[in-house]
Amino acid sequence: MGDDGGTVLNGTGGERLKGEGPAAALRGELGDERVPRHIAVIMDGNGRWAAERGFPRVFGHRNGARSVRTAVRACADLGVEVLTLYSFSTENWSRPSDEVAALMRLCVAYCDGERQALADENVRVRVIGRRAGLPSEVLEALDRLVETTAASTGPTLCLAINYGARDEIVDAARALAEDARAGRIEPGAIDHAAFAGRLTTAGLPDPDLLIRTAGELRLSNYLLWQLSYAEIYVTDVLWPDFGEAELCVAVKSFAARRRRFGGLESEKPAGEAAGKSAGGLSLDGPDAC
Repeated sequence: MGDDGGTVLNGTGGERLKGEGPAAALRGELGDERVPRHIAVIMDGNGRWAAERGFPRVFGHRNGARSVRTAVRACADLGVEVLTLYSFSTENWSRPSDEVAALMRLCVAYCDGERQALADENVRVRVIGRRAGLPSEVLEALDRLVETTAASTGPTLCLAINYGARDEIVDAARALAEDARAGRIEPGAIDHAAFAGRLTTAGLPDPDLLIRTAGELRLSNYLLWQLSYAEIYVTDVLWPDFGEAELCVAVKSFAARRRRFGGLESEKPAGEAAGKSAGGLSLDGPDAC
């Protein structure tokens, strides 16, 4: 992150920040039109990273938090408008209780430790996922983080915590059913836009690029509706080792692709079609990072 070289309006009321370093250089090479507006990440491999070094899994999660900081800053330098991170899934509650407790403590530490820096660097934080079930201290830390950054006009960091896409879709369907029963919407008027408006990501562009680290080839119940037309990039690099250089490789891969959205071959590279949105994709279930 960082507003080292001024700002550029992104056309939706936010700002694309200009910085320095490899990510900013890549932005200059590609141009904003070939950079994904929204990148979603499945941050996999923390436990394996720690195990390879003979440490407990929690050690990997702590080091993974550093990669979060790097990713946020590099995305801002690239001009990415939204970065969504799969921080804790609804399936992660099945992990050992001591690991879950450590993850909750790490969440609080991240929120409180990064809160002012994110606000100073004009990053707005948004949280998606169910609040029910999260410890009160986690909810309070998340609320402080969101409140402190609410006035920011730059990139959005979206944290998916206690999140599961199937739950999100069910909740959206229930909300529409309640609206229909109350006469607030006609069943025949329910369309893609109405459904998307009931999702927790309402108001955000759909992800253009999904990055998954640690080589796993599945979506793990993550943004199943929103990822319909996302380009998918999988790397064997474990999340704690995923830095600015690796992010730039992923964005270069995205920029070189042709996005057809179900039609014929486009003359435009992937990035020039960024910002289109649609509907629903799934592979399979929960994963242990």
